[in-house]
Amino acid sequence: MPNAKLNQDTEPNRLANSPFSLTILGAGSATPTLKLHQTAQLLTIGSDHVLIDCGEGTQLRLIEQRIRPGRLRYIFISHLHGDHYFGLPPLLSSLNLGGRTEDLFLFGPRGLDEVLTTIFRVSDSRLGFRLHFQVVEPGTPTLLLDHPLMTVESIPLQHRIDCSGYLFREKPHKPHLLREKLPDDVPVHYLKQLKNGEDILGPTGEILFASAEYTEPGPPARSYAYCSDTRYVEELVPQLQGVNLLYHEATFMEDNAQRATEVYHSTAKQAATIAAKAGAERLLIGHFSSRYKQFDLFLEEARSVFPETYLAIEGQTTSI
Repeated sequence: MPNAKLNQDTEPNRLANSPFSLTILGAGSATPTLKLHQTAQLLTIGSDHVLIDCGEGTQLRLIEQRIRPGRLRYIFISHLHGDHYFGLPPLLSSLNLGGRTEDLFLFGPRGLDEVLTTIFRVSDSRLGFRLHFQVVEPGTPTLLLDHPLMTVESIPLQHRIDCSGYLFREKPHKPHLLREKLPDDVPVHYLKQLKNGEDILGPTGEILFASAEYTEPGPPARSYAYCSDTRYVEELVPQLQGVNLLYHEATFMEDNAQRATEVYHSTAKQAATIAAKAGAERLLIGHFSSRYKQFDLFLEEARSVFPETYLAIEGQTTSI
């Protein structure tokens, strides 16, 4: 599976209010329950669907949410514990059976390609589409994807095995053109220049139309950070600074803080502390241990530190 190479030659038609939303498909931890499925999320940016982790049964969760798996373009896997990727081989198989021909871009830890190659080999399976795989190296934040609408960086996490989170940032929106202030006969190429922040100059260098006068700033770019399985790592704070929405695992509550430390997981209070120190706008917590049957106390514990905390609820979509 070759490394991802994206065609970025064309600039899409970018709408100021283009979709940027997160749907929770699975919010449980390693042991599934009747109420919680294993980790999976769907991020919608413009017309692109991005799958983040792919626990067992993810394709069923997509179908339940009436999301066509064939619309997926990018998949990001955080680490090779089964509750975060055991749903990937059957999803790829179903995409193949469905006749997919469009390229699919997969990002994940070293060894994921070996696992998939082995499964395809022993099952004598061949994909009818190109699967581009890019290794995500742990330990250092790395730019993984430079897409016309967004960038994606890896977030170094600390778990029992190599594990990376992902930071999705919209690219800055262009200024909004105040068309009503301009004469009707302004050439189209002038409008494009103004939207690009360029002043329109006359033959002798005089300013005919100033971009600042005929445009207003576009909406601020939005961001989402996904922090999968990790112990409390304060070094994450600078990279997460000012993020609009932060998902941070909260496998345990403070009554099991020692256990969380031992198995490289976090508590709800620790997740909230990271959000507060990073100046995040909102925090989602999930990856709840199956030992807990109710989750209101998770919310109470986290909100004592960071009031804008919410539970990751399966089937719920959050606009960013």
